[in-house]
Amino acid sequence: MSASYPLPCRTLLGGSHLIPLTEPPTQTAQAAAPQWITDDSLFHYQRCARRAYLDLHGDRAMMDPPSDYLQKIQQDSAEHRAAVLEDYVPLQRPIYAHGDWHAAAQATIALMASGADHIVGGVLVTPITETCFLVSRPDLLIKQGGWSIWGAWQYAPVDIKLGKKPKLDYQIVAAFHAEVLAAVQGTPPHESWLALRDDRYHSVDLAQQLPKLREILTACLRDLTYPEPPEVFIAHSRCDLCHWFTQCYGEARQTQHISLLPGVTSARYTHLQALGLTTVRALAATPSAQLANFPGFGEAVAEKLVHQAQATLYNRAIARTEPTHNTFVLPPDALPSAEVELYFDIEAAPDFDLIYLHGVLVVDHRHQTQRFHALLAEHVDQERQAWESFLELVLDYPHAPIYHFCPYEAQTVRKLTHHYSSLNLTDLHRLLSRFVDIHDRVTTAVTLPVESYALKHIARWMGFDWRDHEANGAQSICWYNDWLMTGDRAYLEAILRYNEDDCHATYHVKRWLTEFADPLWSAPAASLKVSG
Repeated sequence: MSASYPLPCRTLLGGSHLIPLTEPPTQTAQAAAPQWITDDSLFHYQRCARRAYLDLHGDRAMMDPPSDYLQKIQQDSAEHRAAVLEDYVPLQRPIYAHGDWHAAAQATIALMASGADHIVGGVLVTPITETCFLVSRPDLLIKQGGWSIWGAWQYAPVDIKLGKKPKLDYQIVAAFHAEVLAAVQGTPPHESWLALRDDRYHSVDLAQQLPKLREILTACLRDLTYPEPPEVFIAHSRCDLCHWFTQCYGEARQTQHISLLPGVTSARYTHLQALGLTTVRALAATPSAQLANFPGFGEAVAEKLVHQAQATLYNRAIARTEPTHNTFVLPPDALPSAEVELYFDIEAAPDFDLIYLHGVLVVDHRHQTQRFHALLAEHVDQERQAWESFLELVLDYPHAPIYHFCPYEAQTVRKLTHHYSSLNLTDLHRLLSRFVDIHDRVTTAVTLPVESYALKHIARWMGFDWRDHEANGAQSICWYNDWLMTGDRAYLEAILRYNEDDCHATYHVKRWLTEFADPLWSAPAASLKVSG
């Protein structure tokens, strides 16, 4: 039979946008450059419309090279995919020239028409205009009972994802595969699956997700056909691994875009836009009461955002105050000082569910000394040894406060205590009572002119820097994997240097905050008043 595009059994997007073609596009249509809206386009659109647009229209010379961590994720994904596919034999794969989606679709249809049991790397294409095509690339197509335009069988798509949970954006893409597959095979598939980590399979509720898909896909098609990309919006949790980050970040810095302010989420930005508050200067001059009644704000968030704009505009730290008494919010006992203070930072290897390094900086004010202890599991079977060395060290200083940055260290101490039964409940509570989260103290006490309240942003603004400028937590994960694979101690030394610097950075932030807070603990209330 012909391997041309089949007549779809229904229209996509719940309307008449789909142009059913029983033959490949006409010469007139082929004269215009076709637009291929892929499952990747849809996946990235859900997280960032601008990325999807740039992937389609952007200058690829402007893309960032992949970081070591991103390459690791890609490698882990490939290994997970290969492991899942081992369960499906025999596998058949369509053969086509790279990037030729028309040929790929025809080769896939030929395999489906022949009744192949499992098709890997299949490409499903359906047109929505004469020059715009939807391209679905499920990792696997599985033959099932039922009917299709080829006979008494049909196919169900499987998408293989490295995540452990069936995230909504995964499910929307799985629904996209089902929608395009329905147009290709002439009938909706019975199901669409996600193959997740740890041998978890999730059947997507298509009745629930297809309406959401059509809404998202309609918006995606609209935005991707505009002459200009969507407005830049920097969200570090989503943007840091994106290959367009440098380009977008440069534009945001040039325009002083307020998404660079911590606390300006996309939802809050919508309300700020409606008020015309799209610059740092405009937000800094706004009374916080004007924002407090909007959804997602409230008095505390509104005040914090205005103070954030003021701190950024004037490059200064702003003390947080109690609204009723106008007094400094941080009491002296929130920053305990002692003759000996400990500064603690952990490094973990998520691939192995391993805590491999407890870094502790011992600051002895009596003798004016600082000593870093690297309590290290060089191999995956040495976690307990490193953990017990940590306990031995911190119990040698029973009265020393233990400073750390964010709750992770305290949570991990609790987890390892229960896992190894190393302390009774009373001793665990006694140990945890010494923990002081410096991130919590900073964000409670002061608004800083930083783009993020991560340790690097805070400490660098306060004058501290790391010896390895590009080192970060993601890179340390790669370094530990490289160490295990190669035995090259240079990777371990890089990790230890980075961890030691994290401990010193935490100490630097604590000293800065103490010096900042000291005059405020005894300051007259009137002197603390801040506009906004």
